[in-house]
This record gives sequence, C-alpha cells and structure tokens, in this order.
Amino acid sequence: MPSFLNPRRASALALIALGTAVLGASLAATSAEARQRTTTVTGASGKAATRNVMRERGNVQSSTTGPNGRSSSRNVTRNADGTTAATVTGPNGQTATRNASHGGGQANSTVTGPNGQTATRSVSRSAEGSTATLTGPNGQTATRTTTVTP
Repeated sequence: MPSFLNPRRASALALIALGTAVLGASLAATSAEARQRTTTVTGASGKAATRNVMRERGNVQSSTTGPNGRSSSRNVTRNADGTTAATVTGPNGQTATRNASHGGGQANSTVTGPNGQTATRSVSRSAEGSTATLTGPNGQTATRTTTVTP
C-alpha cells in the first residue's frame, strides 16, 4: 500500500490541517481587536513615568505621564475614505492638529500649531513622476518635482 494511503498517516495529516485551520481562524479574529499596552519606567531616584497606548482598527490613543506628573496625549483617527485626523496635546495644555487625505494619486495634509498658524503639503503622483508643494505659515511655498525616466 502506498504510504500516502496509510490510515494512520491520513489521520495525522487531517489533524494537522484542522489544527492549522483553527490557529489561522483564531489569529484572524484577534487581528481586528483592540490592543492596549501600558509601560511604566522607574528611574534610579524612584520616580516613574507611564505611557498608555490603545490601538484599534488603525486608530491610536496614547498618553504619557512624566515623573513630575505632567502629561501629554496623542489621538489619531484613520477612516476608510483615506482621511486621517490627529491631535497632540502637550504638558502645558496646548494642542496641535494634523488633517490628511490621500487617494487617486493625491495626498494632502494640513498642520495647525498651538498658535493657530497652519502649514500645508500637497502631493500629486502619476506614472511620469510627482510634484510636492509645501506652504508655510507665512504663505511661502516650496515645490519639488520628480520626473521618472524610462
């Protein structure tokens, strides 16, 4: 009888296949679940700093508290339509934001600092190359063009 028709070997192969399928299904189920991590670091003087991070479906919420008790945070929201919104809050309570979008060969982002000034970046990509334009808070612009040669 050929070895691949051996009933014991066929049973063992079936169990391996079943185990692989169950493991694969369990890994797929956990990949979309939220993940949270907390890290605390204690220095030689006994003072501690703590960082908390929560990730779920591309979104991130994190906070850091230093040994002096002051904290900062960062929140990022990513959407299926290619837009992203991020907010950072520093230990003094001031915030900065970034809004971005991409798709169809275009990528655009706007950053607003704690003082309300904004800067933008726009990129257009094609098979022939790309063009990126940066505009600073004072309206000054810089453009970079890259050309692809076959």
